[in-house]
Formats: sequence, C-alpha cells, structure tokens
Amino acid sequence: MARKVLMLLALIGVFALIASACGEPDVVDEPDVVDEPDEVDEVDEVDEVDEDEVVDEEEPYEVGMVYDIGGRGDLSFNDSAAEGLDRAIEDFNIDTRELEPDEGGENREELLRLISGEGFDLVFGVGFLFADSIEAASGDFPDVRYGLIDGFIEDLDADSNVVSLLFAEHEGSFLVGAAAALKSEADHVGFIGGVEIDLIQKFEAGFVAGAQAVNPDIEIEIAYISQPPDFSGFADPARGQEVALGQFDAGADVVYHAAGGSGAGLFEAAKDVSEAGDTKVWAIGVDSDQYLTAPEEVQDYILTSMLKRVDTAVYDTIEALVEGRFEGGYREFGLADDGVGYSTSGGFVDDIVDELEDYKQQIIDGEIEVPERP
Repeated sequence: MARKVLMLLALIGVFALIASACGEPDVVDEPDVVDEPDEVDEVDEVDEVDEDEVVDEEEPYEVGMVYDIGGRGDLSFNDSAAEGLDRAIEDFNIDTRELEPDEGGENREELLRLISGEGFDLVFGVGFLFADSIEAASGDFPDVRYGLIDGFIEDLDADSNVVSLLFAEHEGSFLVGAAAALKSEADHVGFIGGVEIDLIQKFEAGFVAGAQAVNPDIEIEIAYISQPPDFSGFADPARGQEVALGQFDAGADVVYHAAGGSGAGLFEAAKDVSEAGDTKVWAIGVDSDQYLTAPEEVQDYILTSMLKRVDTAVYDTIEALVEGRFEGGYREFGLADDGVGYSTSGGFVDDIVDELEDYKQQIIDGEIEVPERP
C-alpha cells in the first residue's frame, strides 16, 4: 500500500511540472526585438547611401591622348607618350581614348575639341605643334585639364587648366654627344634633326657640346631633313636614310638623330654601311630606348638612345589628376629628376658608363652648363 502511495505522489509531481511549463505563455508570445520595423528600415537606408557613395568613388577618370603625326607605333616620341599612358591604365582607374591627326596634321585642334566636348577630365596633346590648339580649346572648355607635351604657352600659372610639360633635351643630348665622341674611331660624328626649329636645335646644341667636351677637335656633320613650315622631316624614314648615308659617306662613324619617325632610316643606313664595309658605324636613337623598339636586324647598330621621359611626364600628370593635386603652369624634366638620360641596352656603352656618369653629375652640380642654342 505504501508503494502505491509513493508512485501516485511521483506521478502527481510530474504532471505538476508539465502543467507549470505549459503555463508560461508570456515568454513564447513576447515580441521579437530583431523584427522591429523601425530599426530594419533605418539599416536599409544606411546601406543604400553607402552603396551610392561606393559607385561614385569607383567612377573612372577619362583621359584622352591626341598623338602627333605618326601616332602610336612611331618607335619614338609618340610611343614614349603611349608607354606612360599604358602604365597609368595598369595603375589607376581610368578610361582612355587615343586619336591621331591626319597626314598633314591639320585637324589637331578638331580632335582636341572632339574629346573635350565629350567631357574628358584630362587631354594630352603630344608635341609642340599642339600649343596653339590647346591654348584655344582650354579657354572654351575650362573644366577640362590639358597636358601640353613639349609645347609652351605664355602666362600659365598653378590655377590654369593647362600644364606645359617640358624637357632639358640639351642635357640628355650632351651625354650621348660625349658617348659618340668616346666611341668614334674616326673622330668624326654627325647629327640629323627632323625640322630646323628651336626645339630640335636644343638637341643639336647639347650633342655638339658633349662631343666637344670629350674632343675639342672632333669633326661634326649637321643636317636637317626639312625646314618649317614643312614638318615632314619627322615622318620620312626614306629621307632620313638618305641624309644618314651622306654623313657616313663623309666620314662620320657615329650619327645621332632627333627626327622622330625618320630616325628609322638612320638605323637602316647604319646597318647597310656596316655590312658593306670593313668597319662598324653606329646610330644613336632619341626619346625612347630605341634598341628595344627597333627591328631586331638593326639593334646591333644602335649605340645608345637619348631618353626623353615623355612616359614619366604623362604618368605623373595622370597620377596628379587621380590624386586631386593637378596644377597648371610649367614643369621641366631634366637630368636631376631623371627626366632625360641615356640608355644602356645592348651593352655597347658599358665600357664608358663611368665617364658618362661623371659628366652627368657635373651637369647636375652646375659645374657644366649645357647650351640650349647652337
């Protein structure tokens, strides 16, 4: 009997626990704080604002490039500008458009205005011949920034929407002039300019000064392919080859060109003369490292190149735009900031690098003042 009473009491205890658990409806029916509509709406609104801000930040800058005659692929001045643009494409969030003027270059301003009218952030004109066109377009499109490579516009300042990108070509040309004199076995070198204008005469002046620093008695041939207003001398390889052959025939064994696309003719001439004769003659390139861009069959005749870092000027200007520190005015690139220099590809000047570096340091230190005019 006692056992039955104990079992009955145990069952009553179990039923009491069950009843107690089922009797707490407040916990189950209590509203879920996470589902409160006001708080959810506030979170959604914040997310939408953040997404819009991210889209604005990722919108690419638009950069236009109007090349000079010869365009991308000239293996010289234009290609150096293209190299800077290509580097910027890899490093920055930009969209680009590249245009090239017609054969006579008469539509430079038309192309600049075409890109400017499409709202581009920055437009480059590659070459001094863009100066007048950029000066005119910059006034009509004040919200567009312009990079004028190698050209000069008067009265620019930091607030201008144009930056004039200039180079100390005479300093770099001094070094390749010294290299020419050091390598010449005939004590006879040559210079070929594309068009006889002030800018190209800076190359001539520096080259002559460098050669004469090594050998005051050195003989120097000087020729220009065309005279202004004829600017075909920058894009006539056949004529460049003809002029170069004349200088080699006159006794020069190292010839430097500042003639844009016409320089390809110099390389061919150096190859032809070397292969036909018992002695080797040399060509010196310009603007970019032309040993790297010239056809393989002429590489062995390219002693060095005067490097004019148009690529650096283009890249730095785009970087300034992207970082919000673009300034108008003037910027010159010289030996002190590696804006100009000489190439060592091929190893043909390895034996004279110490001497060239000594001349370079003297120029940087002001011990040698390189002339800008012949």
